[in-house]
Amino acid sequence: MDIGIGSYALFWEGSERNPDRLGIADMIDRAAQLGCDVFQICDDPRIEDADADELATLRERAARHGLRLELGTRTIDPDHLARYLAIARALDVRVLRSMIQTHEVSGGIEQAVLALRTTLPLLESSGIALALETYEQLPTEDLLRIVRALDSPLVGICLDPGNCVSALEHPDDVIDAAAPFTLDLHVKDFRFARQEGWVGFTFSGARMGEGLLNLDHELDAVYREGRRPAAIAEHWLPWQGDAATTIARERDWTEATLAALRARR
Repeated sequence: MDIGIGSYALFWEGSERNPDRLGIADMIDRAAQLGCDVFQICDDPRIEDADADELATLRERAARHGLRLELGTRTIDPDHLARYLAIARALDVRVLRSMIQTHEVSGGIEQAVLALRTTLPLLESSGIALALETYEQLPTEDLLRIVRALDSPLVGICLDPGNCVSALEHPDDVIDAAAPFTLDLHVKDFRFARQEGWVGFTFSGARMGEGLLNLDHELDAVYREGRRPAAIAEHWLPWQGDAATTIARERDWTEATLAALRARR
């Protein structure tokens, strides 16, 4: 099991609310400092502004650290995916994560299948796999029907069971259904907490081991039968009132998640 972090493990440290905001190169360095195998540049629009020389520099920086890069974006629009596949090739990325948007299946899942069939030749010529993330905008079974219809080893799932809770899908059910198709794994803990006044709940992140994620079940299901997707640490950490406190907690959560993954390697 290759272990790493993604941009969402550095969400606040890489945000404009941090006076010492991390750039993508800084994030690669941080992943290396943490002893990671992988860093996933995920939903960071700054990568789209990098020119060929800057992308080459990032690729070389990761290589010097012994890090493998992954890339993440949203939408299955063929033109957008073509642009990101070009970036992926420049970074020597082998896995591109994306997310199907609601409007992309408004006419039924066949709409998404047709769009992805347009992209499939680019995936095949580049050898880059597309991992479509589980989340609340699309029922997991519909997402799996799309993947099955494409019937390609280069199109699978980015498994993140916490994303589906707001669609009333149980995390363990999502894990069991999606594990055989998983090409990428996002690992974050999550929990419900009562709102002030005891009216309603807040669903947000938790320090690994203190929430509802059944990590042992997730890893057993995903890595069964020799599957080898990278396990990428992420968080849903609410703002803690100030940058210093928030970043300190973010770092602590990252270390806790990496420690839990390493203990189960």
